[in-house]
Amino acid sequence: MQTPALRFRALGIALMVVLIGLPAVAAAHITRIVIDPAQSQSPVFEGRVFGPNGSVGPYEKIRGRAHGELDPEDRRNAVITDLKLAPRNARGKVEYSMDIMILKPIDLRRGNHKLILDFNNRGDLRVAALNDAPASNNPTTAAHAGNGFVMDLGYTIVANGWDFGATKEGFTISVPIARNPNGSSITGPSYEYINFDDAKSVRYELTYPAATLDTSKATLTVRARLDDPPTPVPASGWEYVDERTIRLVPAGTPFKQSHIYEFAYTAKDPIVAAAGLAATRDFVSFLRHAKADEAGNPNPLAGDVRYTFSFSISQPSRTLNDFVAFGFNQDERGARVIDGMLKWTGAGNGDQINYRFAQTGRTERNRQNHLYPEGVFPFTYQMVTDHLSGTRGGRLTRCTDTNTCPRIFNANSANEYWVKAGSLLHTDTRGNDLPDPENVRYYLISGLSHGVGNVTSKGICQQFLNPTSPFPALRALLMALDGWVTAGTPPPPSQVPRRADNTAVMAVPRPGHQTAVVPQEKLGWPTIPGVTYTGLVTARYHLDFGPRLDEGLITKYPPSLAGRPAYPIFVSKVDADGNEVAGIRMPPVEAPIATTTGWALRRAGLGENEGCEASGQHIAFAKTKAERMAAGDPRLSLEERYKTHEGYVAAVRRAAEKLRQQRLLLPADAERYVQQAQASNVLR
Repeated sequence: MQTPALRFRALGIALMVVLIGLPAVAAAHITRIVIDPAQSQSPVFEGRVFGPNGSVGPYEKIRGRAHGELDPEDRRNAVITDLKLAPRNARGKVEYSMDIMILKPIDLRRGNHKLILDFNNRGDLRVAALNDAPASNNPTTAAHAGNGFVMDLGYTIVANGWDFGATKEGFTISVPIARNPNGSSITGPSYEYINFDDAKSVRYELTYPAATLDTSKATLTVRARLDDPPTPVPASGWEYVDERTIRLVPAGTPFKQSHIYEFAYTAKDPIVAAAGLAATRDFVSFLRHAKADEAGNPNPLAGDVRYTFSFSISQPSRTLNDFVAFGFNQDERGARVIDGMLKWTGAGNGDQINYRFAQTGRTERNRQNHLYPEGVFPFTYQMVTDHLSGTRGGRLTRCTDTNTCPRIFNANSANEYWVKAGSLLHTDTRGNDLPDPENVRYYLISGLSHGVGNVTSKGICQQFLNPTSPFPALRALLMALDGWVTAGTPPPPSQVPRRADNTAVMAVPRPGHQTAVVPQEKLGWPTIPGVTYTGLVTARYHLDFGPRLDEGLITKYPPSLAGRPAYPIFVSKVDADGNEVAGIRMPPVEAPIATTTGWALRRAGLGENEGCEASGQHIAFAKTKAERMAAGDPRLSLEERYKTHEGYVAAVRRAAEKLRQQRLLLPADAERYVQQAQASNVLR
């Protein structure tokens, strides 16, 4: 019996024999695929068999590294900031290499001939969430397959490194540093937003090396709260450990817990970060179209891929906004790269990947990472005019011109509306509702936080965390997206807060502040004993990063809020329980046992009453009327709502069935909600 390593060596040799005599294919400038037999495995998942009655069969895992090159003179690559300043090889091309993985049916004929790009988050894979499986960058065991949802359908899952800031344990990419034409270091302004919620951190690592270690050439400020004026830390109060690290002095002094530090300095050696977008384009195109790389190494999916999809959570969903906007969904053949995108929690932002001194790991929320070029016009897919700048733009412009636009589902939690200006996806810059583009639909999954919280934990927040999961709805949306792409089946209608149906409420700006406020009475938020309401929403300003921003060059860093105008931001109104009325109301919201929110507030000692970032709340209902009356809680008790345990189960069944009929829950997930309700202790 062959070991997995020997099997993959044999596979490579066999395919090479088949391809002898064929010309090398310069496919999408993937020059070389190197499969690592030691990291590959066949079968994977301990031989588990997938598909109805085993129809798909077992899967195998192919790991390795892909090498490629980009032509700086190609118009599709010319949009990449600093690509023309990157080192070139003897052919005048810019080289890169990246980790890759392919999870595929061993017998591709038994798969569905569809590829899902697991567009990883900071190097970490995310498709496992659709399988209710534990996250792993090296799926190996049967447990790593979870419920097997994606594999049972026969999809091939692929991943590649794209983010230069990914963790070493994740999927990495090696892209070049830009240099001046004479070979010297490029320098320019850079900025670091620093916040530690522990009291032990004594060093901070900079994203880019400092051009000089002269502390008088940089500024460090500190403030206890977001609305406090920054206080300068004197040059004698901090020092460089080396060109990549700073610390307070004397050495060993910790950064103050939950205080906000901001560091502005002159950096050097910018990474050509957006090369990761082109590398992703070329890898997917290679797998879809090529027979072999330029060295003759076979494409493991040659001739199989008929449709391509992507799945992403958070940061990579924002990055795919940039991927489309900058035209990377057209490959070097002129063909579409990704047919359908299912994006979770991307809001209307980008990933500031295509700027000099890019920081792809940053993401703005109520109290973190402000003043970066993440939320920069355009926010919408369709062409609109920014009334604050007078410019016109839309994320679909380039792909519309080349007929390479994907079909897109933008699904967001309530957290994206409260802390990431999610409403700008589907309104113009004056706050007017926009009709859906032909190829895009929008879904708020009501009352959810950015991630799935633990109802027994509060973390740094005041209330227990929100445990409501989006993945049952996302599984249904994947099926709807697939049908839309492959069969033209109309998708479920968008479900988001709209001014037209009176489900949207606007936040009130606070000029000069990084947050706006949603008035309690306008939202409809009930006064719940022991629960603080401040209405904080992250504001979105039209910031001035300098006159060369469109070239990818930031000259004002950090920009100032002083005198800058803000865009209107909306969130969903809530019902008498505090649960959102707009969007997809999952059974925990439609048949609730608690108020669930996408926002939360920090507890004492950690920036009390300021935003608790990505977290939401789970605020349980009283069991009986007597208990709620004693507490002064205006929300009906479980007993008043459902009378009995059976009444609660019936309410969950109605909620699940409604979503199933709308194609927003699959039958198996609808039944699972009912089973969970039956097994619960509600009113027992």
